[in-house]
Amino acid sequence: MSYYWYKIAEEKITEAAQKGELDNLPGQGKPLELENDSNLDEEVRLTYKVLKNAGYTPPELDVKKEINQIEDFLAGSPDEKSRYKALKRLNYLTMKMGSLRPQTTSLANSQYAARLVNRMIKKPEKKEGSK
Repeated sequence: MSYYWYKIAEEKITEAAQKGELDNLPGQGKPLELENDSNLDEEVRLTYKVLKNAGYTPPELDVKKEINQIEDFLAGSPDEKSRYKALKRLNYLTMKMGSLRPQTTSLANSQYAARLVNRMIKKPEKKEGSK
């Protein structure tokens, strides 16, 4: 980022803070939840972050999230029957995760890329009364 854009951004942030526009934001006073994306290739890291912020996550991230939830459940579950059921699901998700991992860093030939393109080219529906 050039110095010019950096300076403009800093001025806008300072103005907003002085007007109180940055007060009472969600998470204020709490530590930032930084994501560990070191396992992603550098080439796709920014792309995944942008897509995640837009509400679109790759299937392997959804599976990983469910795996983490099951692991947390297993750590505190005293019931043997529910642990057995969770372990079966965990085994299934682990196998699924292995099959979802991209073989290359290119999104060009993946089904995920095709779904993204289809979503991006959909035109928004016009609301009644809008021009």
